[in-house]
Amino acid sequence: MAEWNPALYRRFEDERTRPARELLAWVPLETARFAVDLGCGPGNSTELLVGRFGAPAVVGVDNSPAMLDSARQRLPSVRFDAADIAAWVPDTPPDLIYANAALQWVPGHEELIPRLFALLAPGGVLAVQMPDNRDEPSHRAMREVAALPPYADAMDDVHALRSSILPLAAYYDLLAPAAAVVDVWHTVYQHPMASPEAIVEWVSATGLKPFVERLPEALRPGYLAAYTDRIAAHYPLRADGRRLLAFPRMFIVARRAP
Repeated sequence: MAEWNPALYRRFEDERTRPARELLAWVPLETARFAVDLGCGPGNSTELLVGRFGAPAVVGVDNSPAMLDSARQRLPSVRFDAADIAAWVPDTPPDLIYANAALQWVPGHEELIPRLFALLAPGGVLAVQMPDNRDEPSHRAMREVAALPPYADAMDDVHALRSSILPLAAYYDLLAPAAAVVDVWHTVYQHPMASPEAIVEWVSATGLKPFVERLPEALRPGYLAAYTDRIAAHYPLRADGRRLLAFPRMFIVARRAP
């Protein structure tokens, strides 16, 4: 997949940071000697960890050079490391592994989640938030338009463009045998959006990105126009002239025994 675009990602930073803030609010740690923001992106979530635990305790990890550059500019006193989450191993066991809207891009959660949990220090916490929106109209429409000619030939298997996540209870089952405490829940955010084009802009930074990248340049405008038409139909005008984007997110907080 081509490089991530930090500027596009930050256009809806307040909305993207809200679940990061709410995830951190449920982390049962007053202090941390070593907290890792795994999949830190442009540093908006890392900034929350710094506010809670202090810059010396926090390390951000991402595999995108552009995102890491943006994060370093934002938080020059914080260490940021380039690494792939699937293979990442810390130098020392962290008190907190915090992954906000990152693990949905990594396959193999049956192995990944227990592996990350096992990396924690005694009493440490694994805190994860992931979008759970593959079946929302915003994401169904990506696949529906991709299945149409002339786009289908360029797309191959559209279901493989994003890793599948497990049902919420499956994460509980993966963690509960080894954890002192596991808390799992869903929240469905309702984001007022100015227009169908604003919704398309939102998902262009994340879920829509791999679909558009698969297409030749000549086919991209047509695909985006057809996708925007479906978004307009799926998200009708509300009383104030805006559209409500429903955005389900999954939260997991698990703590190791001391």
